Amino acid sequence: MLRTSAWATTWTILRLVMAAAITAAIVTQLVASVTRTAANGQDVGTVVANFFSFFTILSNAGSVVVLAWAAIWYLTRRGAATHEPRGLAVALASVTVYMIVTGIVYNLLLRGIELPQGSQPVPWSNETLHVVAPIFLLLDLFVGPLRRRLPWRAVLAIIVFPVVWVIYTLIRGPLVTNPVSADPFWYPYPFLNPNNFANGYLTVLIYVVGIAVAIVAVALFVVWIGRRRGSGGNMR
Repeated sequence: MLRTSAWATTWTILRLVMAAAITAAIVTQLVASVTRTAANGQDVGTVVANFFSFFTILSNAGSVVVLAWAAIWYLTRRGAATHEPRGLAVALASVTVYMIVTGIVYNLLLRGIELPQGSQPVPWSNETLHVVAPIFLLLDLFVGPLRRRLPWRAVLAIIVFPVVWVIYTLIRGPLVTNPVSADPFWYPYPFLNPNNFANGYLTVLIYVVGIAVAIVAVALFVVWIGRRRGSGGNMR
């Protein structure tokens, strides 16, 4: 059934629906954060910049772009291709890894902790970004149509964004004043804030290494599944 045209079209439509749902969730939470910030007379520009500094938001936004890209590619090339182009395959693998990691980290480490996003989380938006969307991307790995086989070196491409994001976060953190608490620093997640720990950056490094190992493990898993399901591409 998963290889039929009807299934491929159905899942493509679901990709578009999921992209729309994620977009709505991001916009709803952003509006809530900006509205509360403006009402309190705080720095809206900083809150917006902080909002788009969360790995969760960036991963979900990336998923919107890639899911829409995959849907448009399929609908315009339907019947004329046996597997995705390489760029799309790498992008799908990447956002799948980021979303799976987002779901794992949030639900294991952050659920119940209020993050500094400018307002209380909007419940349905929060669950969409941290549970529904990660599950959808995981399912897409197993049932998405015309998946392409990727070489193992694709893992290196996948981990580039998380590495850049961590560097950006740790450099930016002490340079930004928290617009809500007025602390002379701002970090999106408590485990990246050295001010939360007696050992400072040493403890942060331990968390970063642990999460890095998880990202690499998930990336290897995603590429492995793609190599088992996919066609074309490079087996090395």
